[in-house]
Amino acid sequence: MPQPDQPAPTVLTERTGHVLLITINRPQARNALDLDVATRLADAFDAAEADPAIRCVVLTGAGDQAFSAGADLKALARGERAIVPGREHYGFAGFVRHPMSTPVIAAVNGAALGGGTELALAADLVVAAEHATFGVPEVKRGLLAAAGGVFRLPEQLPRKVAMRLVLTGEPMSAQEALHWGLVNEVVAAAEVLPTAMALAALIAANAPLAVQASKRLALGIVDGDRPAETGMWDRSGEEMGRLLASADAAEGMRAFAERRPPEWTAR
Repeated sequence: MPQPDQPAPTVLTERTGHVLLITINRPQARNALDLDVATRLADAFDAAEADPAIRCVVLTGAGDQAFSAGADLKALARGERAIVPGREHYGFAGFVRHPMSTPVIAAVNGAALGGGTELALAADLVVAAEHATFGVPEVKRGLLAAAGGVFRLPEQLPRKVAMRLVLTGEPMSAQEALHWGLVNEVVAAAEVLPTAMALAALIAANAPLAVQASKRLALGIVDGDRPAETGMWDRSGEEMGRLLASADAAEGMRAFAERRPPEWTAR
């Protein structure tokens, strides 16, 4: 008897030479990130880091509309976070704090919002489609960009440019992101993945131990961590914990689910 169709995995992996392509495969949900996706991403990055034959990773999203819309707010509303039990130190999506020496390129094939922008911030290089957008709209939902966005944006962009993103929640175009140095290249949509893979091949052609050591030194990685960020992660977690307990956060997520403007009470 024919077997019922199995749902497609939410994360796909494909190896080409010394490059591992990881694809977030939830296009119907704009590649939003829930616990299942985070677990599979953490597994894929762990496997890449443990395999000496993998010299570069490319991370992208399925489809041509969204790289990732960030955290799945419906999952968040029911108490599910995209943080892997037992690997909490990897941070959101099993990646933003993942202690990787292997370089990672984000191939941003569409909207990268909230956690999607934070994935791009955590990557070493970014190739973006012409129609891609970047932004951290968490303040519109009563939350903050707690997966590194609030302090990595001012680190990677001029402060006033970063603060506009953080405080307004409004997005930035790929062209603006290129102008301010948030991305390395902007190309036609059809060229995003080929361009990222070609860039990965350039990296993979170099001596892998030298590349990994260079990344660790450039980012200040010591014993699998970035000590300069430790205090910011602690403060970010504390602030997010308080926000998640607020009436405004509950209202923001409820309003999102009900497709209506939120009514803030500052409580």
